[in-house]
Amino acid sequence: MTETPPPRRARAEIDLGALRANVRTLRARVAPHVRIMAVVKADAYGHGAVRCARAALEAGADWLGTATPHEALALRAAGITDVPVMCWLWTPGDPWDQGIEAGLDMSVSGMWALEEVVEAARRVGRPARVQLKGDTGLGRNGCQPADWPELVGAALKAEAEGLVKVTGLWSHLACADEPHHSSIAAQLDVFRSMLAYAEEAGVEPEVRHIANSPATLTLPEAHFDLVRTGIAMYGISPSPELGTSAELGLRPVMSLKASVALVKHVPAGHGVSYGHHYVTGDETTLGLVPLGYADGIPRHASGRGPVLVGGTVRTVAGRVAMDQFVVDLGGDVPEPGTEAVLFGPGDRGEPTAEDWAVAADTIAYEIVTRIGARVPRVYLDE
Repeated sequence: MTETPPPRRARAEIDLGALRANVRTLRARVAPHVRIMAVVKADAYGHGAVRCARAALEAGADWLGTATPHEALALRAAGITDVPVMCWLWTPGDPWDQGIEAGLDMSVSGMWALEEVVEAARRVGRPARVQLKGDTGLGRNGCQPADWPELVGAALKAEAEGLVKVTGLWSHLACADEPHHSSIAAQLDVFRSMLAYAEEAGVEPEVRHIANSPATLTLPEAHFDLVRTGIAMYGISPSPELGTSAELGLRPVMSLKASVALVKHVPAGHGVSYGHHYVTGDETTLGLVPLGYADGIPRHASGRGPVLVGGTVRTVAGRVAMDQFVVDLGGDVPEPGTEAVLFGPGDRGEPTAEDWAVAADTIAYEIVTRIGARVPRVYLDE
């Protein structure tokens, strides 16, 4: 049987062994009774949802989490049917019926959503699993404390009628990646108050949760029954203030690589890429890397993005274009096909996703998540 050769133009290598190790590291950070939700929204932050979900479950994750119902339903369609899957970003008219039939845990933040899921439960003929989300101070999705009694009361009424089962109470932190931020304690106080109200009213949740990756790593008081591990599972530090990936015991899962498509000599004073924002100072060599902003390479990193070619870290010369960018090789002449490493774990001298985040004035979450579908994923240690 002939094996498929690795992609030559470009590839994102996904180290599932590293992902499993990260899940085990995160598991060791929480008490034995606390469950782990592996968040695989946005195609597992660009890493591939189905394969990463399976690897996380193999390593001990208990739940899976997605943003949209369509992401959650895709996991079920892929055969992941025996673990709880929660999805939290619903809009009017979304497929509540399919969510109920698939046994999804569906987040409800307001009366309109509860009304839609109740109607869907009547149509389907079975109760919906719902989790009530409180806005404890983030100001995005979630029910305001002032509206919480109405939502809790309506959910309990629907539960008494056999139309829903309230499986969870939850919220989300705004500044868990900023140690000692005053909002953290304030949000936890509000969350505890909202939990107390719901439970005194008669809600018996399976899980209560507010902790994301940074809270999992640094705030044991926020762990409750379950923690939602997103970016940390992929080996990226949630914030430089919390430490590097290595300092947190995590290993980056994605490495982005390409083959140098062309190497050529150019004279001094030669403009490079659109707008000639880079002009060679001396006679030099240029290398063409066949990745661009259509592949998710941030245009904001033009002139700053680091790339390892031929054992030396180079810098993007001029603007990142749609399909390609150039590096100044400083007279070196690597063969076409030589590997260019944009980012990886960093332990072999290559840049990291955090280095690219600094170059593009963004966060490492965005660097990995934005790598597009045109870049094949190659899975290691399956």
